[in-house]
Amino acid sequence: MGGAAQVVEAFKAMGVARLGAMAGMTAALFGFFAYIVMGISEEPMSLLYAGLDSKDASAIIAKLDAGRIPYKLESGGSTIMVASDQALRLRMEYAGQGLPAGGNVGYEIFDSMDAFGQTSFVQNINMIRALEGELSRTIRALDQIGQARVHLVLPKKELFAKDTAKPSASVVVKSRGGRITPSHVQSIQHLVASAVPGLTTEAVTIIDERGTLLASGTGTDAGAARLDDRTASYEQRLGGQVEDILSRIVGPGRARVQVTAELDFSKITKSSESFDPDGQVVRKTETVSEREEGQNRRNENGVSVTTNLPPQTQSQPSANGTSSTNQANRTSETIDYEVKKTTQTEVQEAGRVKRLSIAVVVDGTYTTPQGGGDQTYAPRSADEMKEIEALVKSAIGFDEKRGDQVKVTNLRFQQPEAEALTPEEAPFLGLEKGDIWKLGQYGGLGLLALLMIFFVFRPLIRAFTFVPQQAGALQSAPALTNGAAAVTGALPAPQPGALPAPGTADPSGQSAMIDIAQIEGQVKESSVRKVGEIVTKHPEEATAIMRQWLHESP
Repeated sequence: MGGAAQVVEAFKAMGVARLGAMAGMTAALFGFFAYIVMGISEEPMSLLYAGLDSKDASAIIAKLDAGRIPYKLESGGSTIMVASDQALRLRMEYAGQGLPAGGNVGYEIFDSMDAFGQTSFVQNINMIRALEGELSRTIRALDQIGQARVHLVLPKKELFAKDTAKPSASVVVKSRGGRITPSHVQSIQHLVASAVPGLTTEAVTIIDERGTLLASGTGTDAGAARLDDRTASYEQRLGGQVEDILSRIVGPGRARVQVTAELDFSKITKSSESFDPDGQVVRKTETVSEREEGQNRRNENGVSVTTNLPPQTQSQPSANGTSSTNQANRTSETIDYEVKKTTQTEVQEAGRVKRLSIAVVVDGTYTTPQGGGDQTYAPRSADEMKEIEALVKSAIGFDEKRGDQVKVTNLRFQQPEAEALTPEEAPFLGLEKGDIWKLGQYGGLGLLALLMIFFVFRPLIRAFTFVPQQAGALQSAPALTNGAAAVTGALPAPQPGALPAPGTADPSGQSAMIDIAQIEGQVKESSVRKVGEIVTKHPEEATAIMRQWLHESP
């Protein structure tokens, strides 16, 4: 019973306020200690799947429950977290089982289906469903595509039909947060068209989750998208070249370039022939010589039988007439010349630059005072701006006849926040974020242990050890005087009868009791008053006694 009484007396000596504070601090420390211990003992969780629909999430949770694998749901059930050492294995296992299916059924529809007893209509519908599901899964595998749904229209082939309808497809896509580029649209069109027999890219219509038409399926959008991509690529490449040159002069991030290019995508073919008269070459020469001879006779005796007979010799003249001989020579020469001929065919491919417009904004200069402080802005000189403009014109191949325009302006840039300019911090001491968090938890445990030792256990131990000394608390005043005389030899003891004897009551019976937390006990008010009088009369000796106590205390 003595030990229990001492404990009760110790708690009474502490007071209600101090006991309540200690109890609250103890409960808070133990609660936080339990939270840290549970957090450390819990296995780290990693992402298994995110962005699941309700059907896939339900199927995966059923698999986890069947395998008694702990998991945690986040983001309204669309995100599933599992232990880090099991995440990769579970992904591989569920992928072999066709999970997540994305809400669509693929070719696995035929695995659990009995072909006997099914009509051809049901088989055709299942085939279309499987093809739509597989295409949806493939489209979702693209980087910018979060969800996809495919609808196929495959006309039935009729016997003895002259005209057959062509297949078509509709695709609804949802991005992951970025923009679906025209190249993604073309890729989806070609993917769907290649997977369906008889389907062309012109018959594939694509829209996004906001109802924006990305491809109408008429065949004109794809070509227009390609032309837009070529224009944007040319503008980006030209602007990057100019900005790269200016960054070496004015500094990185202090120049912005915007290029607007007007390109001509018409294809022109020109053919021309030219002849060079000075470059004649003899190709063919032809010479023709002709000679003609003839003799004329005239009969003076008139017409008779003799005159009509042929002469015996040509050289003998007729006795009755005269004769004459005629000769004619003719020579002709024909020369054919080959004239030099040049045939030229010129083909102007699509994508010629018709006109360029360049807008360049250059930041000024900043000067930092020697004593420190804010930087001072100063605009660039006119000569420097002219040199920059000439450099830009030379870089883009400026052609005034083409109508090109270049505008270079010097304006002050809005300075970004300091946080945006700071590079990404490297891991502290090569530790990852999770490792640092664990070290912090262990450090918190150590700090909690120290707090409990100094603020909970130590006061309790002091309170319990003080109880045996409480009975002699009233004799502390004479001991004080005796100790003072022993240390200094100058502090006299109080007069006899000044202090009441131990165990005697105050004659007035009105002595009040006060609670002094510094000495963790209760003493009579009269004893404290007497000790105060002694300290007031002998301050130096009292100081020496206090120093002696401090020196003797552990």
